[in-house]
Amino acid sequence: MKVAIIGATSGIAQEVAKLYARDGATLFLVARDAARLDPVAADLRVRGAALVETFVTDLRSNHAEVAARAGEGIDVVLIAHGTLPDQRAVDRDPEAQREAFELNATSVIALTAHFANLLESAKHGTIAVIGSVAGDRGRRSNYVYGAAKAAVHAYCEGIRNRLAESNVSIVLIKPGWVSTPMTAGIKQNPLFASATSVASGIQSAIARRRTTVYVPGYWRWLSLVVRMLPGPLVKF
Repeated sequence: MKVAIIGATSGIAQEVAKLYARDGATLFLVARDAARLDPVAADLRVRGAALVETFVTDLRSNHAEVAARAGEGIDVVLIAHGTLPDQRAVDRDPEAQREAFELNATSVIALTAHFANLLESAKHGTIAVIGSVAGDRGRRSNYVYGAAKAAVHAYCEGIRNRLAESNVSIVLIKPGWVSTPMTAGIKQNPLFASATSVASGIQSAIARRRTTVYVPGYWRWLSLVVRMLPGPLVKF
């Protein structure tokens, strides 16, 4: 199996990569920081990956090159890059909001589009995209991040339908709070999940070619409740 992981130094992506390395997969890892990516690649080689290749690039651009370098024979693509902006810090900074949206939505969509064309030609493969429960409702505390994830959700639904007859699956992963460096500034609560448990759910969803998966599963019901709340009550 050949697996491409975009944003390979993120906490969730690293745990998913470990699972595929254990299974002897060939891994193609993409990230923007060589100093962080090289140790990740070395660790995965020790863990049993058949081959580990790396590519360092700015994930806000070079999307076509990322897909081209991944090459033929891709079985699974995991698009896992992104950042969690401090909402209050960007509230009155339109440029910062635009940059956050481009990284979390536009670049994710562009990468999905390029890999979709690649896998559609081969009539084989799965693209898993990490979204978020934040995309299910616009909330005061993270509306820029939520808007980006909502765009990713809508795009994945549409391109999934386009690829329905091509034997290519689009799996949208919607985690809640996960204990990773990205959420280090958020006070943890009982709803936080470990990156390890979330990674296991992602690998299972990919293997089963699911469509939209909440991880952990209880977020499906929590998100349903939030979506049903009247607008005036959603001010948190």
